[in-house]
Amino acid sequence: MTATRDRIVDRLCRQHIETQSWGYVSTGTRFKVFDTPGTPRDVEEKIDDAALVHRLTGVAPTVALHIPWDRVDDYGALSRYARDQGVRIGSISPNLFQDDDYRLGSLANASERVRAKAIDHVRECIGILTEVGSDRLSLWLADGTNYPGQDDMRARRRRLRASLETIYDDLPDPLGLMLEYKLFEPAFYHTDIADWGQSLTMCQKLGERATVLVDLGHHALSVNIEHIVASLLDEGRLGGFDLNSKKYGDDDLFVAAINPQELFLIALELVHAENDPDPVVRRTAESVLYKIDQCAMIEDKIPAMLRSVTAMQVAFAKALSVDRAALQERQCAGDVVGANEVITDAYESDARPLVREVRARLGVPADPLAAYLDSDEPGRRARERVGKPAGW
Repeated sequence: MTATRDRIVDRLCRQHIETQSWGYVSTGTRFKVFDTPGTPRDVEEKIDDAALVHRLTGVAPTVALHIPWDRVDDYGALSRYARDQGVRIGSISPNLFQDDDYRLGSLANASERVRAKAIDHVRECIGILTEVGSDRLSLWLADGTNYPGQDDMRARRRRLRASLETIYDDLPDPLGLMLEYKLFEPAFYHTDIADWGQSLTMCQKLGERATVLVDLGHHALSVNIEHIVASLLDEGRLGGFDLNSKKYGDDDLFVAAINPQELFLIALELVHAENDPDPVVRRTAESVLYKIDQCAMIEDKIPAMLRSVTAMQVAFAKALSVDRAALQERQCAGDVVGANEVITDAYESDARPLVREVRARLGVPADPLAAYLDSDEPGRRARERVGKPAGW
């Protein structure tokens, strides 16, 4: 094994991919939610499934929670339960979109009462963060309007900023806030935080612990997401990802299902930044949260999650395999075709032997999905989890 290969395997062994509790439950479209045998019924069973994914892959040690979907009376006990299963509780996401009061918005609502209610809910989630020992609040808003004239867009922006400033001031140092954006849905005329620039400018007004969260499904078709990632890295403001894939809109398909090359190109920017001469860029790249955010609408949940974790491993293995010296030489020489060929060589390489080597070093199955399907776990879950499954 070469030294370069050693470094690649070392880096892949340190990979940290966070799975999310809502990825293990019943979800669906506007038309139907499909239940499948063995779906978790409560947050402890969601954690059980996340722990199984980690045992099979070795790179998924944390699970994100969504409140109130995962609300319990004792978060300290829940945190201990997670640790007993071999994982930790990760980022916390407040729900600011499923209460009737939020019909016209939450943090940007014209009603002071509604804004205060939304802020109080986020404060609840900050309390949970401190209790479970996590460090990131992951915030997405459905706020926006459906019709021209429905509300004053600049007034909404000012209200949103004031609400976020209150939340940020309540967030204990060193906890961080990741602010997500979304092009559309459920607001179809305008969304209050519709793109990365709007999220970035808001974060810059809040403070250094406010960063942008990039959901891979939240962009217009043909948007160059790797360019967005490079820009946010350069600004020191890339906080994390909600990882999924899309064909048209916010499809929430499992990772790399539609466009694996896009994921590779994003990974290329990220691993490149880990060796940047600027310490701010390096620290930003090294602290990025890779959180899976998918909805298993027709597929079985654990296989879908294993598929996404594997896709992340393969994308990073290929990105780490790029011959950087050759690439830089061709870039400096203005060799357009040659530079692209260096990238393409890595993308078209078979990264599976590298990933199998990582799994051998981590002591996990060479093929996590096959190991799961060949085990008694699917059948045991179906037999034991009788009753109403958890869902939205």
